[in-house]
Amino acid sequence: MERQKLLTPVNSYGSQDGDARTSLGSASFRPEEEELRRRLKYYFMSPCDKFRAKGRKPFKLVLQLIKILIVTIQLILFGLSNQMVVTFKEENTITFKHLFLKDYADGSEETYAVYTQADVYDHMFYAVDKYLAIPNETIGRYAYVRRMGDNQSALLLCQQYYHKGRIDPANDTFNIDPKVITECLGVDPPEKIFSPLDLEETFPDLPEPDRSYKNFTLKFYKLINVTIQFKLKAINIQTIINNEIPDCYTFSITITFDNKAHSGRVKIYLDNKVDIQECKDPSVYGKGDNRFRMVFDVIVLLICVLSFILCSRSIIRGLLLQHEFSQFFQRCYNQDICLSDRMEFVNGWYILLVVSDVLTVSGTIMKIGIESKNFANYDVCGILLGTSTLLVWVGVMRYLSFFQKYNILIVTMRVALPNVIRFCCCVAVIYLGYCFCGWIVLGPYHVKFRTLSMVSECLFSLINGDDMFVTFAAMQHSSYLVWLFSQLYLYTFISLFIYMVLSLFIALITGSYETIKKPTTGKCAGGELKALACERKGLHWDFLLAFLRYSLTGCGLLRLKKPAAVCSVAMTKARIGGSCHCLLCTLYEFHIEPLS
Repeated sequence: MERQKLLTPVNSYGSQDGDARTSLGSASFRPEEEELRRRLKYYFMSPCDKFRAKGRKPFKLVLQLIKILIVTIQLILFGLSNQMVVTFKEENTITFKHLFLKDYADGSEETYAVYTQADVYDHMFYAVDKYLAIPNETIGRYAYVRRMGDNQSALLLCQQYYHKGRIDPANDTFNIDPKVITECLGVDPPEKIFSPLDLEETFPDLPEPDRSYKNFTLKFYKLINVTIQFKLKAINIQTIINNEIPDCYTFSITITFDNKAHSGRVKIYLDNKVDIQECKDPSVYGKGDNRFRMVFDVIVLLICVLSFILCSRSIIRGLLLQHEFSQFFQRCYNQDICLSDRMEFVNGWYILLVVSDVLTVSGTIMKIGIESKNFANYDVCGILLGTSTLLVWVGVMRYLSFFQKYNILIVTMRVALPNVIRFCCCVAVIYLGYCFCGWIVLGPYHVKFRTLSMVSECLFSLINGDDMFVTFAAMQHSSYLVWLFSQLYLYTFISLFIYMVLSLFIALITGSYETIKKPTTGKCAGGELKALACERKGLHWDFLLAFLRYSLTGCGLLRLKKPAAVCSVAMTKARIGGSCHCLLCTLYEFHIEPLS
């Protein structure tokens, strides 16, 4: 009779149970127990259950849906603007390569090189000549940046060489001082740039430009590299299409003649770095009004701040409830709650939303700075906004998890994740071993094994079945021993990771899915405490064991027996996880007897 009273369900949330219960030493705890039980039940309810229990409107749910919409729109608008910035930079880089690199062809970066001293001088002076002729030859509108570097010149022509260098292959001798000397020559364009029309009509007799830079002599026998450095300015006017004020760009261009290897092959490559800043006195007729974007960004900020406050409040309430429950457990049983049970009160979804709000606010502030031309780091802003949007969309899964037919992915991931992580740790050891081995042995003979990152990318592609034949065929045959090793290396890696590792990985996830598929379809019936256990499937065995013991015993009036059936369930708790709590509640109902 006492047990039936204890397991009588509560009529509604917040109601007071008027049953007159016999107090056998636990009357002082029963009101507190009932109140705590109701609060725990309400805390672990879904928004729909809370609405049915107290009529509470799901404000956070509505707010998150609105935030998803506006954050996605904001990301799309920023993506269109960022795309134009990246396109402008890439197209200018291609233009500079065709302008300053003699006989350059698209896609020839890896093979573009010279092999004679005359070719080095020819390509070097060609780049300087084209730089001086920019105003009269280029289609785009570029301007020089003067007074660059220590010698205040617009262009710096520098060579780096060893302090002392004498190499005599005939006698197999050399004498090298590794100290690096840098020697630079400054080149300046004309002080005043004239258009072709001015040159024809107004200034027919102009002095020849200074060609003294052609007396620059290279020390090939100890040369490390030659660099040509200069800056150019340009304006990206295509942003007017998106109703934005154009930005001013400064391109820092470096042309390098690389002779570090001293192999007779001097590689040439061009590097372009961009600095974006606000233009002075911008004027666009009928365009360039971005007040709507500013207002929209402010709305995003306000909604994200509100979401941050609500989610933080929910996290704090969970921590306070955890603290209260821990104190209650300490007073009643004189023992502490384990860490895993404490973590049940920490809602990871709220933490995810808080992180996304912080990233969105940071990215939006940077976006406002970009639109107001006070900030120009598109990459950092894009990373913040992109990551925040990803987290916001992932957070939608929380609300899908409230529906039994839609939460299969979340439940499967929750059950499989610990085993998958342990499995991946073991696999990573073997994978890293193959990476280091391939880099050391095959790196000099295979283009896909030149660096550790390239090795990892190549092996990961092989796991997914990509480029298998190309990887085999690209191996050089200059060393038969290395070629034989490469065959053994690739065959063992593919066989091990595709046929064994990948199959076991899929089997882990499939096994977890099969484990939770049937239990998650079951339903629990019974009292209020059973309903609490069924609604909150994440509660651990120890938590339920202790809390059920207290709730059903009235502080020591009943004794719990743990027969083989319960032990069997306990042994499989790590595999079944939260899905066995319904079965747990049922088993407890049949294994309680009064104390003698």
